[in-house]
Amino acid sequence: MVLKTACLAAMVASAAAFSPAAGPAQRAGTVAVNAEMSKSIPFLPRPEKLDGSMAGDMGFDPMGLSEIQTDLKYARWAELKHGRAAMLAIVGMVWQEYGPHLPGDKFATRDPIEAISSVGLVGNLQILFAIGVIELANFNKYYGEGEPGDIGFGSDRLDGKDASFIEKTKTQEIVHCRLAMIAILGAVVQTLLFHKPLLG
Repeated sequence: MVLKTACLAAMVASAAAFSPAAGPAQRAGTVAVNAEMSKSIPFLPRPEKLDGSMAGDMGFDPMGLSEIQTDLKYARWAELKHGRAAMLAIVGMVWQEYGPHLPGDKFATRDPIEAISSVGLVGNLQILFAIGVIELANFNKYYGEGEPGDIGFGSDRLDGKDASFIEKTKTQEIVHCRLAMIAILGAVVQTLLFHKPLLG
């Protein structure tokens, strides 16, 4: 009898957890239902800072990072930098496996991960030096005024274009950046875990 009573009490308590709340909590739920929904995840509300003013903004922020980020321009700078590096990296990985190489034993490997160590310290330092020069030249732009991603190279091609073309071009770039970041992650995992060619 005691076991039956305990089971019945547990069932009632678990059912009560799913009953609608009253008062302020219920009103907050109503506001969430009436909120504008995200384009990318239609069952989640659109984050407040992701209002569509930035190119490629689809309201995708399931982890709520835009809520803790005070300046979304800095976040866009980071997204563009990492995306551009990922676009170069994925092309570099494919080129390493299938493209022609410079003469010499240290450039002969087809494995993109192994190539990092085969070129030696001096080759890697040259790459890091070039990255450092670009970072230092643009450091003040990250927090100040200006357009995220404008490092003073290639942006003049948008001069004289209409606003819809510029918006379309910026959206295409950020979408390609996001795709490349996913692609380089998959390519590195495939190379490290399975040691198989990317396209083979």
